[in-house]
Amino acid sequence: MGFFREIRKNIDLYLLAVPGLSFLIIFAYLPMQGHLLAFKQYRLSDGIWGSKWIGWKNFEFFFGGQDWFKVTLNTLYLNGLFLVVGLAFSAFIAILLNEIRKAFFKKLAQSLIFLPYFISWLVVSLMAFAFLNVEDGMLNKWLTSLGKEPVGWYQTPWVWPIILTFIYVWKFAGYYSVIFLAAMTGISKEYYEAAEIDGATRFQQITRITIPLIRPVIIMLTLLGIGRIFYGDFGMIYGIVGDNGVLFSTTDVIDTYSFRALRQMGNFSMAAAVVFYQSVMGLVCIVLFNGFVRKIDNESKLF
Repeated sequence: MGFFREIRKNIDLYLLAVPGLSFLIIFAYLPMQGHLLAFKQYRLSDGIWGSKWIGWKNFEFFFGGQDWFKVTLNTLYLNGLFLVVGLAFSAFIAILLNEIRKAFFKKLAQSLIFLPYFISWLVVSLMAFAFLNVEDGMLNKWLTSLGKEPVGWYQTPWVWPIILTFIYVWKFAGYYSVIFLAAMTGISKEYYEAAEIDGATRFQQITRITIPLIRPVIIMLTLLGIGRIFYGDFGMIYGIVGDNGVLFSTTDVIDTYSFRALRQMGNFSMAAAVVFYQSVMGLVCIVLFNGFVRKIDNESKLF
């Protein structure tokens, strides 16, 4: 009865939440039945529920060789770089924007920084190729003008974690900086006025007021990022690297590996086994990190 009383009391708010909840149920919860494919010998004619149960055999495809360890390490390493460098740079940009006093310049800078977020990965891949290709890439032309030999970037695996991190930060830093900036605007100006009276510099106000007060937002975004740390950005990595086997040693992640396997063998069940592995490991990571956050800062925990 208390549940229905709450619904009647706040019916307008719950109606506003219906579109978002519907989207979540349709595109997040209903597709979870696809995890059953990981334990079945899927046949299109039989469907998900009619296909034969085969237990753990589909996981032998992924765990039977050494590739699973390599692509898992690549996924964790790249996503770790994206998470740490991306959030740090986004917070830095937000702090700089927050220090701008002229409203017009602040809005202009925010718009320009946010713009790369709307550029598709296909366009980004063409831009990267224009910069990095050996024959007429802008970067190699600049190196040639300095009297140095051009570099075959697409044949140099070790440098690509750096390149991909740079591209990721360039594309998403503006998006996350808006989140940080929104948190900063909620900080009372009385804190800064009191700090100025005590003689605090702008740098001291940032380190003693701004950063500590946006810590819950940093922790929340870190938790969400860790929840997807086993998911490589397929659109980004496949769009930029493609099927360049020379770079697989440092750029091949779980998503691109399972995509190539699905494309070559057409086995949906094996691909579903890889996705199930990603989901379970992502859940384990976010539960463990949330437990760690609960111990050091109980108010900032996600659940």
